Amino acid sequence: MSVAAVEVARASAAQAVPARVALLGTGTVGSAVLARLASWRASPLGERLELVHVANSRACAGDRSGLAPGDALRRLALAPQGSSLDAVDAALRGDGPRVVIDATASEAVAERHAHWLAQGIHVATACKIGQGTSLSRWRAIRAASLAGDARYGDSATVGAGLPLLRSLRELREGGDRIHAIAGVLSGSLAWLFNQYDGMRPFSALVRQARDAGYTEPDPRDDLSGEDVRRKLLILARTAGVELEACDVDVASLVPPELAILSKDALDAALPALDTPLRERFQSAYKRGEKLRFIARLQDGRASVGLESLASDHPLAGGAGTDNRVAIWSDRYATQPLVIQGPGAGAEVTAAGLLDDVLRVLRSRGSCTPSRRSP
Repeated sequence: MSVAAVEVARASAAQAVPARVALLGTGTVGSAVLARLASWRASPLGERLELVHVANSRACAGDRSGLAPGDALRRLALAPQGSSLDAVDAALRGDGPRVVIDATASEAVAERHAHWLAQGIHVATACKIGQGTSLSRWRAIRAASLAGDARYGDSATVGAGLPLLRSLRELREGGDRIHAIAGVLSGSLAWLFNQYDGMRPFSALVRQARDAGYTEPDPRDDLSGEDVRRKLLILARTAGVELEACDVDVASLVPPELAILSKDALDAALPALDTPLRERFQSAYKRGEKLRFIARLQDGRASVGLESLASDHPLAGGAGTDNRVAIWSDRYATQPLVIQGPGAGAEVTAAGLLDDVLRVLRSRGSCTPSRRSP
């Protein structure tokens, strides 16, 4: 028997009662979570989890005796219209381990994270709104985690499940001090600048990325740098630098004439991106450098924007939608620790969410990451 199988068997024995799970969000990530749960049926992993509630913004479906993950979307489609977060509380009421999986991008759901944690309900989330917006909400989540003795699984909020936050926490727990963090934190922007060669119009690449699902339906959400700001705030706070959103200097790629347009009028106006990006590319190319959209934290200062990097810079590599993050610390003072891997995609994000759920259940009763990281 493999080491992994032994670990699963021991964890299953320790957890005689399956954890009741509520899944919120049935878009690409939520659907990938359901597919992964369905593939685990009748396995040691599947026996640890019992899906009892699934919901999106239109409807919810639940069964306290359990929903078959492969049938959940059909049950949801047949459910009466109307969805309430109060239904989550009802579905998870009672003893035993309970977990909310947040696969939404909802402000209302993020606002409930602290509420669930305070009740002893674990939360695993890919939503950056909980930890990547106001500092007061970030602190409330940590306080609620302590009060309810519940864990907050946040690996999927930055890097789609790459071991970024876990690495920062483990470095600090070992007495290391984080001096600086820099990285490519957006899978969509990574793809755009890995593909851009200064010849094809940048606007054409933006349309291609949008149609492939790499960007948000409104690509300005990515090009503005707001998504990266939230991720950088999460990294900074995990590293012990408690910044507010306004403390991050963001250089948006969206010119003012595009920012004011309606979503319907945006497509025809995207060529406004072409000349400025071509000029920046040509300037970098002449110096033998590459354009990358970088988030930086150093000396308590944080910034997000497009940079021209030497071709041998730690962040100039990568391919596709890869995230690439460099961490400088006492331990990694000269040569940074670099973590790289896919930073976007429903499958890797869903895997990150469920990894967090299983990690929560394995360590139930021990200290939470938020408890260990001030």
